[in-house]
Amino acid sequence: MKGNEAIGEGAVRAGCRYFFGYPITPQSELTHYLARRLPEAGGLYLQAESEVASINMVYGASGAGARVMTSSSGPGISLMQEGLSYLAGAELPCVIVNMMRGGPGLGNIAPSQADYFQATKGGGHGDYRLITLAPNSVQELFDMMKKAFDLSDKYRNPVILMADGIMGQMMEPVDIEEESEIKIPQKPWAASGMIDHDGKNVINSCYVIPEEMETVNIRLQKKYAEIEQSEPVCEEYLLEGAELIVVAFGTASRICRAVVEKARAQGIPAGLIRPVTLWPFPSKIFGEAADKAKCFLTVEMNAGQMVEDVRLAVNGKAPVYHFGRLGGMVMAAGEVLEEVKKLYYGGAAR
Repeated sequence: MKGNEAIGEGAVRAGCRYFFGYPITPQSELTHYLARRLPEAGGLYLQAESEVASINMVYGASGAGARVMTSSSGPGISLMQEGLSYLAGAELPCVIVNMMRGGPGLGNIAPSQADYFQATKGGGHGDYRLITLAPNSVQELFDMMKKAFDLSDKYRNPVILMADGIMGQMMEPVDIEEESEIKIPQKPWAASGMIDHDGKNVINSCYVIPEEMETVNIRLQKKYAEIEQSEPVCEEYLLEGAELIVVAFGTASRICRAVVEKARAQGIPAGLIRPVTLWPFPSKIFGEAADKAKCFLTVEMNAGQMVEDVRLAVNGKAPVYHFGRLGGMVMAAGEVLEEVKKLYYGGAAR
């Protein structure tokens, strides 16, 4: 399947029945796919007049208890930030797909990873967090849609699935297990017209009295702390004896896996950590790895964003360097390997 189509099929099989969105390259195939597939599954696809309208339609459907999603790319996700803050403040579950492209500004349609800050640091106004998942294959794009909806419902929080244009456009084999019964949790908090609960529910994120707003914020922070404790996920590759650890997510991690293998073949003890959850960030593994590693190299298709989280996680135990390509450019394995050699033989990993 093409990556964008795998996301759509994964969403349908996860129980998503509502999609509100607006076309933008490089994720338009996802909207095309769901326009056909959702009605087949008894759901609704609606092309909104803008990304601002899309995210507010998501708010309404989620408030009524539906499994709902939207998707876009950088400029469109930027337009959704106010709505995302409202969703987080009202504790409404939903899934947002960001198929990243080159920027800033209107940018281009080439692949990028420069929306890391936007997703993991909030993006909109107020103290809130979004669970952020970073697949690195078409199979994971498919599989993670169920995980995204499950996490969203479990914590009543928006979840972002973040990939780049390469992953949306590439085709790979996808193993799809036979469908089992979709288990969507009960939502007694939903504003569903008292169809499935007693009493009146109110969906709200507006608290004029500061003491009430603080109480809501304290509850949210406790929830975020629970997510940080329970949900971090990462992949470790060739960490045994690694003195130089490469860190990458998404497409860059596929390139870096080959780099680590080439480095090992040339006698350089390199390893790879791939964060699968960008928030909550898997800080614990970095702290443990830093007890043995001599240095870290983050490889990102941006100017250096995840490198800040790696430095915080390493907490001064080892130096952390960054290598990146900008504006939609994708690094080649050879140039990353040269950077690894420069650090290793230059004494950074000694």
